[in-house]
Amino acid sequence: MKKFFSSKLFRAIWSLSLAALLYYITPACFSKTTIAIVLGILVLLVNGSGLLNKLPILTHISRFLVGGLFIFSGFIKANDPLGFSYKLEEYFEVFKTDSGLAIFESFAHIALPLSILLCVSEMALGFMLLIGWKRNLTLGLLLTQIVFFTFLTFYSACYNKVTTCGCFGDFLVLKPWTSFWKDVVLLVLITLLISGKEHINELFSGLITLSLTVIAIILSFAFPIYAYRNLPPLDFRPYAIGMNIKENMKAGADYKPAEYESGFIYENLKTGEQKHFDMKNYPWQDTLNWKWVATDNILIHDAVNPPKIVDFSITDLNGNDLKDSILNNKDYMFLLICYDLTKTEDNETLHAKINDLYKLASADNVKVLALTAGDAKQIDDYKHKHQAMYDFANADGIVLKTMVRANPGLILIKDGTIIMNWHHNNFPTYSDVKQKFMK
Repeated sequence: MKKFFSSKLFRAIWSLSLAALLYYITPACFSKTTIAIVLGILVLLVNGSGLLNKLPILTHISRFLVGGLFIFSGFIKANDPLGFSYKLEEYFEVFKTDSGLAIFESFAHIALPLSILLCVSEMALGFMLLIGWKRNLTLGLLLTQIVFFTFLTFYSACYNKVTTCGCFGDFLVLKPWTSFWKDVVLLVLITLLISGKEHINELFSGLITLSLTVIAIILSFAFPIYAYRNLPPLDFRPYAIGMNIKENMKAGADYKPAEYESGFIYENLKTGEQKHFDMKNYPWQDTLNWKWVATDNILIHDAVNPPKIVDFSITDLNGNDLKDSILNNKDYMFLLICYDLTKTEDNETLHAKINDLYKLASADNVKVLALTAGDAKQIDDYKHKHQAMYDFANADGIVLKTMVRANPGLILIKDGTIIMNWHHNNFPTYSDVKQKFMK
């Protein structure tokens, strides 16, 4: 029996059976022809180890591409683990709503440690693949991870649930379908690696390889933890130091808005495939082959050079717009970002520092304004608890989480330009800020 399970015949049986199952359960949002081609390629790779073993160059190229991309992807996400955790929370919320399973709400509560673990696994597995440590374990974990991400991006793209995947953070924003096809390519490459694994050998002796792996794993943990406890070392957001919010709210010189097409979704009664038709060619008379499903608008092309910031808005507690007065203020100004007052760091020493900065800044006529998405009661409770004398204003929570990856975080701004920002773990004194940045 053991001999049968390791035979080429059994491999062909399970690979073809799995391919048939995936083909059958693939939703109508994806072309059956395309999924058949993808599954056919995977089946051929799974059963083509004999041929692939004669072409070691394919294994070496795939090894370099997969290892390098996993390290890069993990590094970019590890640079901003808090931002990646926000994206995971978005996915978990979608899965909770669609499935009704409370477990996804539990996952949302541990999104931050999960984001760090995923960053670590990507970087560590990529490195392990490149140096050839624990070949079978590494390939198995790589396959598990890419299958998970492929499902995630496919579900998001098919049902239009999460508009960006977060695969490369703010460095490179990918649409769900683009991210899905990136994962499909990686799935093909990893399958090729598994079939040609005999060519994946350790680059160094056992002790050196083990030592390098341990060092890589330690560094893979250290980097995202450092980034979380401080701020992203590489800031790709439109609120990075030196950025001007007013300029980032303007469209590029050759700006073109996104173009949408109105139409209808019809389902083929024979194949079950759903297809979009425009207003001119929808098959409303062909009731034998097509059934109307919904009216929809599809994106013809994305906006060209749109504004980097489109949702920046600040109002006082009475709803009056403060955006222009803040962005056009020619003097230095502090913005204390507390996107969620119920989750703001509750540390007496920290809030004493904030209150001291407010008092000293006010003495120099430098305004300190706290921004939050909280309501009036939350603000009142916060001010009483921390003896906060500074004013509060309202802004969108997502915008505030984008502005600075800390709760609270501090931003020094002048005439719409971000002069400096700080994590609450590195909260500055007013004298230091004045000496170094207010010139």
